[in-house]
Amino acid sequence: MAIVRAPRSLSRIVELPPSLAGKGRQAFVLLSAMLAAFVDELFPGMTVRGAYQFRVTRNSELVVDEDEVENLASALRSELVGRGYRPAVRLEIAHDCPKPIVRTLLQNFELGENAVYYIDGPVNLNRVIQVNDLVQRPELKYPPFTPRNPLEDENVFGTVARGDVLLHHPFDSFSGVLELLKQASTDPDVLAIKQTLYRTGKDSAIVEALVQAARNGKDVTVVVELRARFDEDANLGVADRLQEAGVQVVYGVVGFKTHAKMLLIVRREGRRLRRYVHLGTGNYHSGTARAYTDLSLITADPDIGNDVNLLFQQLSGLSTLDPAQAPAAIAVHPAQRDPQAHRTRDPRLATAGRPGRIIAKMNALNEPQVVQALYAASQAGVQIDLIVRGACTLRPGIPGVSDNIRVRSIIGRFLEHSRVYWFGNDGEPELFGASADWLERNLLRRVETCFPIRDPALAERVQREALLNYLADNTNAWELGADGRYRQRAPTEGEAPYTAQQVLLESL
Repeated sequence: MAIVRAPRSLSRIVELPPSLAGKGRQAFVLLSAMLAAFVDELFPGMTVRGAYQFRVTRNSELVVDEDEVENLASALRSELVGRGYRPAVRLEIAHDCPKPIVRTLLQNFELGENAVYYIDGPVNLNRVIQVNDLVQRPELKYPPFTPRNPLEDENVFGTVARGDVLLHHPFDSFSGVLELLKQASTDPDVLAIKQTLYRTGKDSAIVEALVQAARNGKDVTVVVELRARFDEDANLGVADRLQEAGVQVVYGVVGFKTHAKMLLIVRREGRRLRRYVHLGTGNYHSGTARAYTDLSLITADPDIGNDVNLLFQQLSGLSTLDPAQAPAAIAVHPAQRDPQAHRTRDPRLATAGRPGRIIAKMNALNEPQVVQALYAASQAGVQIDLIVRGACTLRPGIPGVSDNIRVRSIIGRFLEHSRVYWFGNDGEPELFGASADWLERNLLRRVETCFPIRDPALAERVQREALLNYLADNTNAWELGADGRYRQRAPTEGEAPYTAQQVLLESL
């Protein structure tokens, strides 16, 4: 028995030459299929009785005791070296592989029978995504679109000083956020820039703007979260690049990941200082901003500016993360340790005989206290709509428990990533954007922000585009039943098809 490893230097998808594909056609073959077809050539003089694909998934969690290490960056570099040798957690293997070979692999990787997944086809379908870029068939792809850029050719500081700016990505270009930072890096009146970085792209324009700002004499502080899973190595490189340029780089709070998305710019205007803030539901990553739906709020609101400044002081070690100092304008975790605090008003109103209403959009929901709070709200008569793209441990529609809760997931062209929370509040609604989902890891082990959309026109726009629009979707929506199964929504008789993402694209 021998193991043949597919060379990392070769593409996993190979395009066949025209002579084999046929005139005017494109054809592709998986590298693994080629290896299996010609594997006998690797063993001259021997008879190959069979060849079977398999793939091993290892535990990628990096374990670093922050209380015991002086230099987190150095400790993570050491851990990354051994990531490829971490304990195995799963074996995927061809469905027709003989049992003795499977048992041998399980023994060598120290896995039990329940860790085996038999695959009828390629063991790694992620490779097939390359075909989209290789195939020249526009009719098979989504049509290209040009996002709006409301801040193009604008003095961003002047625009934001007149009123808050809201960007709905990818329908609004992420270049507006980049333009804010670029103008800050060269503006002689800008004194300081502070930013959090969780995930950034390779050769990030955001990082280049921060480097340029430091070279131009600005006081630049960046909180780099080194422990963003699978981006640890890239984030270490970002931290090194920033430090070489004179940026003050800090790694956040011991014991918590810094997941908040914040940018703070301090600018001298006449005889006073004004704070400009960007808060987002997504990462500072121009690539994902073209494929994920997210919200960006750019504001000069003094309350929000003060709170973000306080949070940066806490993150940079200039003050402790004290629950008694929880900011007033934005909710902060773990400073605000009660995940139910801002979800109790509508249940109280409903109990008092007034209408209660909650609409929330997120990536996933599993925090037990939040689930229980939503059940309690439903039992009090609050009507609740949840738009949860991924995992959801709440069961809607259970008599006497969750009769008033509906859950749907939207799967479409763009990955739904924005976190938006709307509370009816007896006719005085409140709407928030957030960096956090209602997950245990977000609410209890990360530093997150939940920020209000205070401008009534912008709040109405967010409710219309990011919530009501998705509740109307009858094409890409999957509704969760009380039995835990999802069923795809389809237009009823006489109902026109409605696709939320397409409606937003058509508004461009």
